[in-house]
Amino acid sequence: MTKVFKEKYLKQKIVIGSRGSELALWQANHIKREIEKKNKNVKVEINIIKTKGDKILDVALSKIGDKSLFTKELEVELLAKRIDLAVHSLKDLQTQIPAGLKLAAVTKRHEVEDVLIARKKGMTIQSLPEFGVVATGSLRRRSQLLHLRPDLTVLDLRGNVPSRIQKFLESEWDAIILARAGVERLNLKKHISSFIPKEDILPAVGQGALGIEIQEDNKVVEEIVKSLHHDETYKAVIAERSLLRALEGGCQVPIGAFAEVKSSGLYLDAVVGSLDGSITYRKKLRGSKSDPEKLGKTLAKDLLKAGAKQILKEVYQTARAK
Repeated sequence: MTKVFKEKYLKQKIVIGSRGSELALWQANHIKREIEKKNKNVKVEINIIKTKGDKILDVALSKIGDKSLFTKELEVELLAKRIDLAVHSLKDLQTQIPAGLKLAAVTKRHEVEDVLIARKKGMTIQSLPEFGVVATGSLRRRSQLLHLRPDLTVLDLRGNVPSRIQKFLESEWDAIILARAGVERLNLKKHISSFIPKEDILPAVGQGALGIEIQEDNKVVEEIVKSLHHDETYKAVIAERSLLRALEGGCQVPIGAFAEVKSSGLYLDAVVGSLDGSITYRKKLRGSKSDPEKLGKTLAKDLLKAGAKQILKEVYQTARAK
């Protein structure tokens, strides 16, 4: 960035659009601090915007049927230039970004695992009581959990992270499952009974990473958020998002994926499962770090050929029937 560019443009205010949940505000404030720390002339404000997913709390996500449940209203504000950037949990950001907007930066990823919150420290999925009750708002978790423990009853659970934990504490359920990143970012680690290995339950696409979305032609903000970008995480999540897009999935579909950059290449592990967990297709593939999109598309094709196509067809039919 040239000296002239800095002097002319960086003495300004930037407005972040954020959902109003405690976790969303943690994320927005984290980005605010990072921007102000790295750009001394920039002042950042946060505007709270309610999304459809925040307003409808009494219906399972899978029954609402919208791939932009937690992002659409933020994107409307971006396109109208009432905010300069939106901070998303990347797992909430649909794979097809609206025309006029772009994913400008992806932050370094938090640990991606899901966690079990149960009645005893150290309790795992395997040690949950026979015919126990577990609550989760995710079809991805439901499918993989029932594949491991078909005896369990899985209930729907909505709400933000603290309210989900509170509902569990006031219930007679045996456990709930949440993302490790959200629980730890809100300093609620004391409630975690165990970390769920990725070998047991693969995370959601983009889980643990934050995505910064901006107006496509806003070069000033794009330059500012570059300093927050983590290229290794970006390559990994692009592979995951490419796979999800090729499978035509969203957060309401039982698809899990995790990509990892290693010295020998980019590795992608993905799963597609039936809603009751009885059928699961899981495959791994190594690809080039320079072409994460290709890796995601190739593994998606492998999964579809293996039988995932029929599973997804049934999932979509079930969703439409509801």
